[in-house]
Amino acid sequence: MTTSDILRAALVEQLIENGTLTDSAWADAAGAVPRELFVGSYFVPVDGTTPTGYRAVRHGDPGWLEGICTDRTLVTQLDGRTDPEDAGDRQVTGAPSSSSTLPSLVLDMWQQLGADVGHHILEVGTGTGYSTALDAHRLGDGNITSIEYDPRVAERAATALRAAGYTPRLITGDGGGDPDGGAFDRLIATCSVRYLPMAWLHQVRPGGRILVTLSGWGYANALALLDVTGPGEATGRFLPGHTSFMIARSHDRPPRPTLALLPGEERPSRIDPSKLDTWTGSWVAQLAAPSAERMGSGAHQILSDVATGSQARTVPDPAGGWTVVQRGPLRLWDQVETAIETWQHAGEPHQAAFGLTVSAAGQRVWLGAEDGPGWDLPI
Repeated sequence: MTTSDILRAALVEQLIENGTLTDSAWADAAGAVPRELFVGSYFVPVDGTTPTGYRAVRHGDPGWLEGICTDRTLVTQLDGRTDPEDAGDRQVTGAPSSSSTLPSLVLDMWQQLGADVGHHILEVGTGTGYSTALDAHRLGDGNITSIEYDPRVAERAATALRAAGYTPRLITGDGGGDPDGGAFDRLIATCSVRYLPMAWLHQVRPGGRILVTLSGWGYANALALLDVTGPGEATGRFLPGHTSFMIARSHDRPPRPTLALLPGEERPSRIDPSKLDTWTGSWVAQLAAPSAERMGSGAHQILSDVATGSQARTVPDPAGGWTVVQRGPLRLWDQVETAIETWQHAGEPHQAAFGLTVSAAGQRVWLGAEDGPGWDLPI
């Protein structure tokens, strides 16, 4: 056995022991697909840097293979343009825009999707091609269609897949669906979206499933598993755990100038602003103010609405509690406050207590039951 074989087998054994890999067929795929074919080089964050700095780890560098055969996400591109090869020996900064997701998450999602032999699969977000290769090994090349937005990323993935011996159908496009149409049994997205493109609901057969992470400009994430109930219709629930993905570039917020904090109307806040630092609390706030970007932390929260320029910010009150300052046509904190209070009244449950219904009439996230309190997604 090669060093790669030994390291890969050890990773598979780890994922079996910790309960991630429960399906022997997916364990076989994980043991057969060499991740290093799909991650020639990658970035690692530099501890203690603000903003986060990255250094490149290239093929043959010390620790290169060991890093690839570890259960962690490997950043492979920054700002949609900077590759590890471009960095040389310099420390660089930027927002991660492509990555090889940690194997445990990829494999867990494939198992949650319930994909099986004979199913036709649409994967949105080819990325490095590693996830695509796992699926092709498990289900067969002829059943897989994978879409990648970035042409350079798509070309590299195609080369890696061929080198690994897999030939799924690959498309370069924005992820809104198969441009040639299609009838799929399963759809999986390895990027996050603000809402489900309606083409997905028409290209997955009734009775099929969609597994997708919902995110937004507040950078909160929630993984949903939906059953397609009819053409253009689906319903389902959010899943336990904590899953996050980079947002699809067509769903990302538009660029904005440097934020200037301006005066506004002041009042006491009814909620503790630090609730927005919790996993589900931040997501509830995002549902309530879907076009707002969230910054700050703890008692010092800042919301800036991308669409209207409305602002809200909180500060501690020396007499106790917190003060919120709001300006603009939207009262962002009013919206967030009401949503957080609704969630608190329900006992602050995890996202698994929420569901999602999609139809031609709209896309609505609800709490508890379908007729319970809810919020419309920004279509």
